[in-house]
Amino acid sequence: MTTVDKKEIEKFSNLAKDWWNPNGKFKPLHHFNPTRIKFIKEKLISHFGLDAKSNQLLKKINILDIGCGGGLLCEPLKRLGATITGIDASQSNIEAAKLHAREMNLNINYICTSPENLKLKNKFDVILNMEIVEHVPNVNLFIQNCSKLIEKKGIMFVATINKNLKSYLYAILGAEYILRWLPIGTHDWNKFLTPQELESIGKKNNFIMDELVGMKFNLLLKEWKKSSDTSVNYITTFLKD
Repeated sequence: MTTVDKKEIEKFSNLAKDWWNPNGKFKPLHHFNPTRIKFIKEKLISHFGLDAKSNQLLKKINILDIGCGGGLLCEPLKRLGATITGIDASQSNIEAAKLHAREMNLNINYICTSPENLKLKNKFDVILNMEIVEHVPNVNLFIQNCSKLIEKKGIMFVATINKNLKSYLYAILGAEYILRWLPIGTHDWNKFLTPQELESIGKKNNFIMDELVGMKFNLLLKEWKKSSDTSVNYITTFLKD
């Protein structure tokens, strides 16, 4: 059994050269990045009791970013002092991430693999699953493997898209066909998950849902903000039981 969808990997591999182009195919992620990094940072400060004033506040935190792509999350978290491992099933994505990290003089451990095939001695304090579960064929197996990779009392972040009519209209018709923010075919509505479905999968694999927040994009300001509205984009945090 695998968590890798070969068609999804091929789709993102073909875009790999564009990861660090803020006006390219990943422009929506570049817009989203500051907001999701702020959320992750604030949550880690709270969860681990970190010194918010420190420039290297994550220096004792070991983070795994699954589906890391070109490293858009790995690099800013590394600059905050974290020990970072980024994994992706696309070799092209990993090569793009490694190249950019070298250019930025950042030491990040990038590995081309899936969570079920990651064999490391140490477990992680934090796992990031950001915009990845909606591209996975077997979410239960995926979360099951995350459970094996994280320390007890560790924290897992999952950012994804809700499953309802509104998410279809916004995330697929709007973002892909009308606004053309994303290439057509980027998302499959059938793979979207409601927060309740995600919570149920988490429970099966020894995770307790900790927080659920929505993320909304302001078209006028061209920026994302945390919201109580989870009807389309949302982020959940889970604690390892």
